[in-house]
Amino acid sequence: MTDHRSDAAGFAAAGAPPAAGSAPGARASSQKDPWARFGWLMAVIWLVFLLYPVLALIGSEAPLAWIVVGWIALVAFVVLYVTGFMYGMRGGGGLGRPVAPRQWATFALLIVCTLLSIPAEGGSALSFLPFIMSFASYGLTRLWHWIAYAGSVAVTAAYVFAAPGGMGYLSVLAIVLLLGVVNTVSTWLILRSNEAERLGLELATSEGREAVARDVHDLIGHSLTVVGLKAQLVRRLIDTDPERAKAELADIEALTAEAIAGVRATVSGARATTLVEQLAASRDALRAADVALDVDGAPASLSAAQALTASWILREATTNTLRHARATRVEVRIEPGRLVVSDDGRGAGGREGNGVRGMRERASASGATLGFGPGESGGTRVEVTW
Repeated sequence: MTDHRSDAAGFAAAGAPPAAGSAPGARASSQKDPWARFGWLMAVIWLVFLLYPVLALIGSEAPLAWIVVGWIALVAFVVLYVTGFMYGMRGGGGLGRPVAPRQWATFALLIVCTLLSIPAEGGSALSFLPFIMSFASYGLTRLWHWIAYAGSVAVTAAYVFAAPGGMGYLSVLAIVLLLGVVNTVSTWLILRSNEAERLGLELATSEGREAVARDVHDLIGHSLTVVGLKAQLVRRLIDTDPERAKAELADIEALTAEAIAGVRATVSGARATTLVEQLAASRDALRAADVALDVDGAPASLSAAQALTASWILREATTNTLRHARATRVEVRIEPGRLVVSDDGRGAGGREGNGVRGMRERASASGATLGFGPGESGGTRVEVTW
């Protein structure tokens, strides 16, 4: 038999690179992704290291029947590995994903092909082990990564230390050990990356839901508060001043339509009330409750991003005033990097509700700090500072 032991070390990482590409998250499985469509070429390129079993078969002194079986097993191994690699890249599972039955069958057949190669190839059949190890590491479960690693080390060590002339394959044992370490670290990093990506997606989804819930709360809370006040006003006016009552009913209808449109826009992520619009809306809402609004400063004093946050906080502050304050006057002061909303009502309670928490979250998200508490002369004071 031709001895190719001195060349056996050349297949070092033969199986790792193509199998790594099949890891979840490593490449997209979309048909538009060139890697998903042509990445199988990498598997073909790395299979050049199976040249050593080929040379062993050419120079084999085994019976002809075993040489024929060896060639068939080698070709089958190549086909199975490449197709298994392609299937893994396209969603076959592994590394935290459910493994398709086809991948288990492919792995078993790879082992069978290796075993059938031994009579004709002898020690050169060890060249198949890196491919098997990498297939298990990247295409199967974490448990089977360790099983394949330990099994490959045990088989190689047994051949090196027990078979006649086995010491010539000592470098192969070193390579199998090193490749196992590489696969272990690589798959661990991929799993950590996938877990971080999953947690990031869950966090983003959670934050998105909280943002939508906060926006809907602000919109509905404000609108329903104003609608309730106007409805009370209509009840008082319907007998004494029907014309004004009709006008208030028209306002209620318009507010309801605006609230519905606002909720729809918020859910779609398109809501962006300007500070000028909110000042006008707050003035109308407060006037309906016989509360005067004084504005000191210009909305242009704030940047566009600051004005957007200020409009939401002003909306919530107006809603809180209408619901709880029993105020007669509200003052809004706008300065560069600062918004202050204060009233002359009965003052804030000891417990902060959802509205105040929502204002704090909005302020924090925009890089501002929010102060909430009693005003200098009573009432409630909300201050946002960037």
